[in-house]
Amino acid sequence: MKKIAVASENGMVAGHFGHCESFMIFETENNKVSGSETIENPGHRPGFLPNFLNDRGADVIIAGGMGAGAINIFNEKGIEVIVGASGDAQTAVEAYLQGTLESTGSVCNRHQHRGECGGH
Repeated sequence: MKKIAVASENGMVAGHFGHCESFMIFETENNKVSGSETIENPGHRPGFLPNFLNDRGADVIIAGGMGAGAINIFNEKGIEVIVGASGDAQTAVEAYLQGTLESTGSVCNRHQHRGECGGH
């Protein structure tokens, strides 16, 4: 079983990981979604969310964009990061399971007050 977390807003992939409304956590078996739960975003603090999702057993995180600090923490914990995703959260998870969802490497630079998510 693999757990895939998606930064989400109203069931859609959120554009920015840290400021999303909630996280949808999909349980998958045999490359199919077997269950899901939605957890409210407990708040954006540097370094907190990657540990929060790690504690919930996430193996993969999918988001529209994400800061480099969060990506580094996920990588240290062996959690795969997919950024540049958009659209329906479950559809993105199914595309990931089929091997058709690729990370664009979109790193948010908003914290440095330059550039936009989708980034540079």
